[in-house]
Amino acid sequence: MLGITDFWTYVLGVVAIILLPGPNSIFVLAVGAQRGIRAGYQAACGVFLGDAVLMIFSATGVASLLNTYPPVFLVLKYAGAAYLAWVGINIIRSAWARWRQRGEQSPAAAEEPPPGLQRPFRRATVISLLNPKAILFFLSFFIQFVEPGYAHPELSFLVLGAVVQFFSALYLTALIFGGRFLAGQFQERRRLAAGATTAVGALFVGFGVKLATASVG
Repeated sequence: MLGITDFWTYVLGVVAIILLPGPNSIFVLAVGAQRGIRAGYQAACGVFLGDAVLMIFSATGVASLLNTYPPVFLVLKYAGAAYLAWVGINIIRSAWARWRQRGEQSPAAAEEPPPGLQRPFRRATVISLLNPKAILFFLSFFIQFVEPGYAHPELSFLVLGAVVQFFSALYLTALIFGGRFLAGQFQERRRLAAGATTAVGALFVGFGVKLATASVG
């Protein structure tokens, strides 16, 4: 079908991979909880853009440079790890600063998002593009389902990419509305909000450490 082999195997694999917690989904959830549905969808659109760019790189063979030149992958790997850790540290610092100054904050200051969650579209795009795990997914899994010798491989990649974006949109939408529910709980429980925001920051630091120490192979 349209130069795609084992389509339903691909669909099941995509669903399983999307459901695995990662920087993209945690960031969208955190933005939805802290800043609301509109900002959550801005972050989701950043993820969609980043994934689309990676899919184009994979389809055009640009991503294969990572196999040919491992140092390029290492640079990307450590840049992504540093960025994730930097986002996490900013979120943690903001959470604890708000907790210490909770009695002194004006309403406007209380509503200002943590530095790590500002500019959600831009940050989500960068997180997606600097995620070597996502690159390896599109490099090793994504391209396996295009039939060799098919006359119009661009059509195959378009269908495969649409499947990824469709299930990603469903999942991120659930996270955004789930985050909005959590926001209502956080407004009434400042200690819970500080703890949850700190946990999100710690997750990003953990993602960065895990990525930096992961084996390239």
